[in-house]
Amino acid sequence: MDTNTIKPELALFRSYRAMIENSVGTNLFRNLFFHINDEVIDVLDDGDLSCAMFVTNVLHPFGLIHEIHTTVNATIDDLGASGWHEISEPREGAIILWGFKKKDDGTQGKHRHVGFYIDQETAISNSSSERVPARHHPTYGIFPNGEVRRDIQAYYWHPEFDI
Repeated sequence: MDTNTIKPELALFRSYRAMIENSVGTNLFRNLFFHINDEVIDVLDDGDLSCAMFVTNVLHPFGLIHEIHTTVNATIDDLGASGWHEISEPREGAIILWGFKKKDDGTQGKHRHVGFYIDQETAISNSSSERVPARHHPTYGIFPNGEVRRDIQAYYWHPEFDI
């Protein structure tokens, strides 16, 4: 055995970003079944509620989160426990936490949302309408009255990306 062989070092951020980009359109995160009250339930509702599952499945293989989650609240809690911290300005690859969806009729949705910031024009998150990870504007665009469709509550960054 050659003792002079250097172990390859993972290009963490590049691999992480590639996984985010390569996830667009995949059906991998559509379904997760649990036994609940003697029934088998798809807790992701065929991809409608898959944002946390998508985000944590990207983070987990790189050791950037402790567990895979199905809810935004559990994901945000684990981000904090896994070394992520809030940043004031978005950075490529940051995690975005969105507030509740604003509907065209002025009502508010029931769920917060998580995904990934790519640039000023692009984020990638699970699309509840397409039911797969998709590209979209970071605020989902603007209503005719000028209000953003979805408020960004926070951006999260991991110090491993600064190395």
